[in-house]
Amino acid sequence: MNWGTYIKNYQSYLKIERGLSKNTVTNYVFDVERLCQFLETNGISVSPIKITEETLQQFIYAVSSEVNARSQARIISGLKSFFSYLIFEDYREDNPLELIESPKIGRKLPDTLSVEEIDALIAAIDLSSNEGERNRAMLELLYGCGLRVSELVTLKISDLFFEEGFVKVTGKGNKQRFVPIGDLTQKYILFYKEYVRPRQTIKKGFEDTLFLNRRGGQLTRAMIFTIIKNLAVEIGLYKKISPHTFRHSFATHLLENGADLRSIQLMLGHESITTTEVYLHLDRNYLTAVMNTFHPRNAM
Repeated sequence: MNWGTYIKNYQSYLKIERGLSKNTVTNYVFDVERLCQFLETNGISVSPIKITEETLQQFIYAVSSEVNARSQARIISGLKSFFSYLIFEDYREDNPLELIESPKIGRKLPDTLSVEEIDALIAAIDLSSNEGERNRAMLELLYGCGLRVSELVTLKISDLFFEEGFVKVTGKGNKQRFVPIGDLTQKYILFYKEYVRPRQTIKKGFEDTLFLNRRGGQLTRAMIFTIIKNLAVEIGLYKKISPHTFRHSFATHLLENGADLRSIQLMLGHESITTTEVYLHLDRNYLTAVMNTFHPRNAM
């Protein structure tokens, strides 16, 4: 088999057996394709079964001059996954990247918005248009439930369980979770769903999709980025923000107001608590208050 066949089989493995999202699969495959391009450019003819640690070191050295340490670490991780797959399928007995270390990178703390900044962004939405009502409902949902942008654009009407006070969210790897939703967020979604959305001509296949673009189809992730960036310009907010900033703000504000980390983990859909722990670094004043309030030595 050539590289293309191995990559195609690997892609199917990631999608079917590991249940990864389309975007994650694309990123993993891109890393292997980048290696293939390097081999071709340098006239190196070797199969995935025979490629050695030395050749991979050459590739990583070449890549290090093109990307930052974080991207380099991601590429190494992606390639390790590919060769682990080859071992799993009995194509190889060893992983040639096993002894190759990723560059040390600092843990980047996520940007957050204050409650006042979120209020200002939402207040800047032009509600005179149908898109304005939709945009308000979307931003309230991003902040009110801490959704990923991919979860927002794929949300279905049938995922709304307002009587029970929950939204069913399909996250990474098609894993589903129920996230509590507040009355205010419900109010804006219901207004859009009942009075704005029915005015549109809906494309076939998108009858159950909650948020629609002007053509009656599913919104793209890029469109959500554009909406938020335009609102930031409108209010003169010069922070680098994205849909994910609302998710980070959701988690940070919950933590600041006394929510426990385990509950935040469940609402965000983080598989590991260590992913959620990054929010512990955001508010040192909160952590100091917790220590002073709850540690037995400080209560004396």
